[in-house]
Amino acid sequence: MADEKTPTPGSGTILVVGGGISGITTALEAAEVGYEVFIVEKNPYLGGRVAQLNKYFPKLCPPTCGLEINFQRIKNNNLVKWFTMTEVEKISGGPGNYDVTLKQSPRYVNNNCTCCGKCAEACDVEIPNTFNFGMDKRKAAYLPHEMSFPQRYVLDPSIIGTKSAQKCKDACPYNAIDLDDKAKTFNIKAASVVWATGWNPYDASKMTNLSFGKVQNLITNMMMERLAATNGPTNGKIVRPSDGKTVNNIAFVQCAGSRDENHLPFCSYICCLASLKQTTYIREANPESKATIYYIDLRTPGRYEKFYKKVKADGNVSFIKGKVAKIEEDPATKDVIVTVEDTLSGKKIHARHEMVVLATGMEPSTASVKVPGNAQYDDNNFVISADILSTGCVKKPSDVMSSGQTATGTALKAIQMVRR
Repeated sequence: MADEKTPTPGSGTILVVGGGISGITTALEAAEVGYEVFIVEKNPYLGGRVAQLNKYFPKLCPPTCGLEINFQRIKNNNLVKWFTMTEVEKISGGPGNYDVTLKQSPRYVNNNCTCCGKCAEACDVEIPNTFNFGMDKRKAAYLPHEMSFPQRYVLDPSIIGTKSAQKCKDACPYNAIDLDDKAKTFNIKAASVVWATGWNPYDASKMTNLSFGKVQNLITNMMMERLAATNGPTNGKIVRPSDGKTVNNIAFVQCAGSRDENHLPFCSYICCLASLKQTTYIREANPESKATIYYIDLRTPGRYEKFYKKVKADGNVSFIKGKVAKIEEDPATKDVIVTVEDTLSGKKIHARHEMVVLATGMEPSTASVKVPGNAQYDDNNFVISADILSTGCVKKPSDVMSSGQTATGTALKAIQMVRR
């Protein structure tokens, strides 16, 4: 439950839906000036997409540093309560007087959990690790990731009612496994609602010419983040999925789904920066490695232009202006063959790479799951409502720094709604 306690929000409560960096920032900015805030998050942890990154702009530091500070701020502020594994089923009413129905899924692990890991040791079932985009497996009794907040294990519902679940329960020395845990539905009142449910990587399999899912050594930019992360599926080693071979020749395909009327007609803003950043991952790991970026245009606004110039000055990083038409696999070597027209030279190129990364676009979560209340959207499913407020990447494509800035402004709007 919220902060593991029974929720008792009053009429001045601000409800923030989404526990990523935008939602956390909105909540803290409002709570630290005296307003009660509830955070609702569907995952079993707070942190959102940022928690899955290896490094983020502008500091190029691991997300753990920024998230840990915010988690401490949450723990030290009694005005912030949170629900994990919870979604909003219904919103009725209006500004100043919202009635909200929440549904919390069972975690099967209660507050007694000390993160000792005994349940995972006893569990004999493995499931795809969604935190790592299915690139490895984890036990069905698991801690989502090492920096999870709250620090509490989860049992996958697929094992409930099986011998494996009972083994987990029997192994726990603290009576923390509750196999009778059930879904709970409850209502709260709020004066303002902020939608901060973030974004999803665009489904790369929809671009049939790029062959995602058919070419083994073709991954997405978020998968690359997990490969490079020390707590990722390969402990930070950038290797090919097909054979575990260290990657020395990599390519990045920009606008994979973005700026395309058949997919995402808008620019996703962060993709160019992400690929430039990821070239540094492989270049730092291996000074002899080479990287190629296939692009339509490069967007590096403001202070990020310096970073672009730094990467461009690297003689082992090449830039080819042209939209990739086709991606294929060499069946013998599992190398990736990229077909692209170099628009500057007018030549058609067939280039071979050991691995290719698709810079998939940023799709708002509301493209698939709408706000269960009175909200408005633009043509691309970003929330532009004046009543149910929005912030972060569900409002517009943003990087981490911009998300924090817009969240601060949204907190002020939410407070104004409470005051009115």
